[in-house]
Amino acid sequence: MGVKVLAHFPGGPRVREQLAPHADWLDVRFCAEDDDDTFYAELPHAEVLWHVLRPLSADDVAKGAQLRLIHKFGAGVNTIALDAASAQGVAVANMPGANAPSVAEGALLLMLAALRQLPRLDRDIRAGRGWPTDQSLGDTVRDIGSCTVGLVGYGNIAKTLEQILLAMGASVLHTSTRDDGSASWRSLDALLTSSDIVSLHLPLTDASSGLLDAAALARMKPGSVLVNTSRGAVVDETALIDALRQGPLGTAGLDVFAQEPISPDNPLLTLPNVVLTPHVTWFTADTMTRYLEHAIDNCRRIHEGLPLADRVR
Repeated sequence: MGVKVLAHFPGGPRVREQLAPHADWLDVRFCAEDDDDTFYAELPHAEVLWHVLRPLSADDVAKGAQLRLIHKFGAGVNTIALDAASAQGVAVANMPGANAPSVAEGALLLMLAALRQLPRLDRDIRAGRGWPTDQSLGDTVRDIGSCTVGLVGYGNIAKTLEQILLAMGASVLHTSTRDDGSASWRSLDALLTSSDIVSLHLPLTDASSGLLDAAALARMKPGSVLVNTSRGAVVDETALIDALRQGPLGTAGLDVFAQEPISPDNPLLTLPNVVLTPHVTWFTADTMTRYLEHAIDNCRRIHEGLPLADRVR
């Protein structure tokens, strides 16, 4: 018998093409994340759930009576009821590093867009206000190669981004849970006060939730840029809004938010000095190819009775 999989995302042509060679043993059903009717109809029959972002509650796990594995498409497993999965004997695995190239490039994209005031310039030129050139750009816009960039968290994504930034001429600092002995390590406080750009690359845990609160944001350099491609709750969003309105922050590039999807009345949507994307820096054809390689491999391991790769629970 084949392995029955519920993929909690719609499967496009590239995804289906990659799965086609395995159709003799891998039975994959697709369900959009906002299609609860299909999700709850298919979940009781699935042995494996391919999970992306829509939170998976303890009640959801309980409805998966046949589940053997919840496989996170990504690294962060904060959206999965881990204790419920363990109590039910359901393994949980992730895919560390698979999205690192895409998220690193996405973080760079947000840095550049914020640093170069891309949203404002785009609005101005569309409204006929693009010329004559705004002379204030010469006082405010920076080259990344002239900046110090601080990476908060130092996993696969941050290390990939570091190499790109160094190639562009930037000075790069990083912080992590302990001093790793490298010349570029700083405490969080020292990193915040020294960096022109701060980029967040942390999983959401009890320790990281609200890590950048009002006091931390106040320590950042005047006019500095904050980029967050990790998890929205790492930042106190109310304090962030205040720091963008009143300083010291000059701009921010945000791919993640405390509530997702972001509420239409969130004040961040009204601020002119913010660049926003909807949690998609990871979402490229290349990352999906890597995700599926990992997912198919672990399904094969289940099919052949082998130990799972990258098991977290």
